[in-house]
Amino acid sequence: MKTSRRRTTIARKTTHPCMRHAMRILSGLVLIVAGTSALAQGWPTRPVRLVVPFGPGAPDSVARIVAQPLGAQTGQTFIIDNRAGANGIIGAEMVARAAPDGYTLLLTSVSFSVNPGMEKRLPFDPLRDFIAVSNVADQEAMFVIVNPALPIHSIRELVAWSKQPDVRLSFASIGIGNTTHLAAELFNLRAGIKATHVPYKGGAQAVAAVMAGEVQMMVVPPTQSIEQIRAGRVRPLAYTYRTRSALVPDVPTTAESGVAGAEFDGGWFGLFAPALTPPAIIERLHAELRTALANPQSQSRLSALGLRGIGSSPEEFRRQVESEMRQFAQIIQSAGIKSE
Repeated sequence: MKTSRRRTTIARKTTHPCMRHAMRILSGLVLIVAGTSALAQGWPTRPVRLVVPFGPGAPDSVARIVAQPLGAQTGQTFIIDNRAGANGIIGAEMVARAAPDGYTLLLTSVSFSVNPGMEKRLPFDPLRDFIAVSNVADQEAMFVIVNPALPIHSIRELVAWSKQPDVRLSFASIGIGNTTHLAAELFNLRAGIKATHVPYKGGAQAVAAVMAGEVQMMVVPPTQSIEQIRAGRVRPLAYTYRTRSALVPDVPTTAESGVAGAEFDGGWFGLFAPALTPPAIIERLHAELRTALANPQSQSRLSALGLRGIGSSPEEFRRQVESEMRQFAQIIQSAGIKSE
């Protein structure tokens, strides 16, 4: 018995203090990992707020399409919270400042990549203050639309009409630096058109302005115009893609209309979480989103708006955002576009 006690005492004395410290750290890490895993398994236990930094239109439409299956899959409601303003900056700032617990998320447009090139100072860092979860959906291109009361049925007629001495052509966008603004500036440059830019706070307001005759034209994605096009409330003249849109196949491309180099992607709609959101929650959220996008009803609703479900990985989406931030900054600088 004496020998046994002596051996135990020797073993305790020969355990180095650094080793004991390392063991405590390791034990703590195990508890953190276990706690994070449990958190992800339990998430969500209450409604999730999905902040959309724009009004009605896309990305609001995309958010509503995925919110329904996400809610059904997780057993919790995904509440759409529209916080329009400043080309998506106001809503994004709200999410950047939110608790990183998976209950406040951002579903925004490609303007997220445009704003850093437009604004000298943003109230957040797009890469440091957010985790890119996934590119939810994207769209091929945009339509060049005009008010149907105008005597214009083609791009050539638009160009000729715009050059008449008594014509003051203006175009709508969803905000300074928004992709609808950049696409229109590119189109006007390639077509040789001079037009006044009139920014609006959302896609619905901008398209409504074209319908009301407040402005004459707009370059706009299908998500914000297809219903009005089909109802005849606006007239599509061209599509900014290399091939025609399956939604309205009788509308020519910009190249077919005699305007080369005006191709412009319709942009993406992506999901972000505040920085420091636990990785396990990000993984769960991404998995649930992929399942929601695989839902036939979701696919059908996205397709009806000219959208494709993507569901890219967080790392893939982060690389895409970083790359586009550089590209848009170059376009903005070359075009001399400045924020208000």
